Amino acid sequence: MLIYDSATQRFKLRPRGRTFLPRTAGSGYTPAFIGIFSCYNTINPDMTVSYTLEVADARFCGFSKLLFRWKGSIYRLLYKEVLVFCGVYLFFSVFYRFILTPKQQDLFERIALYCDQFTNTNFIPVLFVLGFYVTLAFNRWWGQYTSFPLPDNLMMVVSGNVHGTDERGRLLRRTLMRYANLSSVLILRSISTRVHKRFPTLEHIVEAGFMTTHELKRFESLHSDFNKYWMPLTWFSNLASTAREEGRVRDDIALGLLMDELNKYRGKCSLLFHYDWISIPLVYTQVVTLSVYSYFAFCVIGRQFLNPEKGYKDHKLDLYVPVFTLLQFFFYTGWLKVGELIINPFGEDDDDFETNQLIDRNIQVSMLAVDDMYQNLAPIVKDKHWAQRHFSIPYTVSTAAETLKPAFKGSTFDMRMSAEDLEIHQPADTPGKKQYIPLKGSLGAGLDSPLQRGNGILRDEVHTDRRVSHLKYYSAVRVHPRGTRQENKGRTVV
Repeated sequence: MLIYDSATQRFKLRPRGRTFLPRTAGSGYTPAFIGIFSCYNTINPDMTVSYTLEVADARFCGFSKLLFRWKGSIYRLLYKEVLVFCGVYLFFSVFYRFILTPKQQDLFERIALYCDQFTNTNFIPVLFVLGFYVTLAFNRWWGQYTSFPLPDNLMMVVSGNVHGTDERGRLLRRTLMRYANLSSVLILRSISTRVHKRFPTLEHIVEAGFMTTHELKRFESLHSDFNKYWMPLTWFSNLASTAREEGRVRDDIALGLLMDELNKYRGKCSLLFHYDWISIPLVYTQVVTLSVYSYFAFCVIGRQFLNPEKGYKDHKLDLYVPVFTLLQFFFYTGWLKVGELIINPFGEDDDDFETNQLIDRNIQVSMLAVDDMYQNLAPIVKDKHWAQRHFSIPYTVSTAAETLKPAFKGSTFDMRMSAEDLEIHQPADTPGKKQYIPLKGSLGAGLDSPLQRGNGILRDEVHTDRRVSHLKYYSAVRVHPRGTRQENKGRTVV
């Protein structure tokens, strides 16, 4: 494994016989160990495949380019099954054509027609059970992703509510976040094969700096038949109470906020544990697998090309290669493989979660937030637009065309109104005149000057009980870029 040597500022091979380099006092892990973290994904060939940038814009043959990828593709996941299916189909085809006697061929043909009768109907509900299974597996996959414990909210609360620029305050903040990250490492070590290979024993966690030797003794001294990932979070709550007694947490509201975020973090750890504990019922997985494999087991015989001279129905051609059957096998079995891939995303497949990288990111970001970033503020100065009441943000040349687009103000902003729409309704027993609300703002005021130049003025007299008020309809004509004309009507009351 490559490690980073801070003395020579170069990568070198890790010496054999040691899993981790010794820790230094204070920091918890050496710069060389940090080098292992930083270059882990550089040398790891099994990273999650991402193609988000390539499909940012919809263009001609945009998705077609993704079909030629190998890593993380359906071809890599399915090519062995396709080869086995083709080999079995070829065996029966050669056996039927060149080995069987004419009488045996007749028997084989009757069996093939019988099998084909059921593969072309809904006798085996492959689509139903397979579609429902993949949907269930995808919902489970997304739930596991959203349940991953990220310390972002917790570290913000710790950085803003555990005070002290001295060594004691710094120690409290770093220890609180170390406990939170230790809990996530313990739970991920229990459910992820990648993390378990990285930390096969608790001593490896101590060497990584997530736990001290004294904490390891306390951890092992507590006997429990169940997973003890929750113990560091209990240490977190006790240490937060100690910080409150010392005045580092200044009020009970701040302490309650710490406990709320801690419980949310603990809830996600617990949810991951239960996702690993409670799987999709085995009977359903067996039903789906058996339905798909049995369907194509019948297809191996039922989709054989029979002798066209015997006049069997739908057997007028002898193409040798079952193109559409192969496509059907590719789609159905590929769908099943997708369900198998996402049902447990904590393995070592191409698209499984990068749990080790998430651990590295969480410990680094959380320590930066509560240590280096604590009270590390830039001088508060007036911003660039301090003296300007109205200002605009500059665009680059490539994005300047966006300034020509009108600002969206709502779908009803240009809605046309009639005279009756402007009339205020009065109850029948209320004496008085009818009232009209004139158009105000830039639209009504901006129409006065062009309309006085003869852009079509229409006056309509509206009679009330004792008075006649003249309602003006102003029609402003504007010309669109394509030469079309459209009326933009405004109303005022005289």
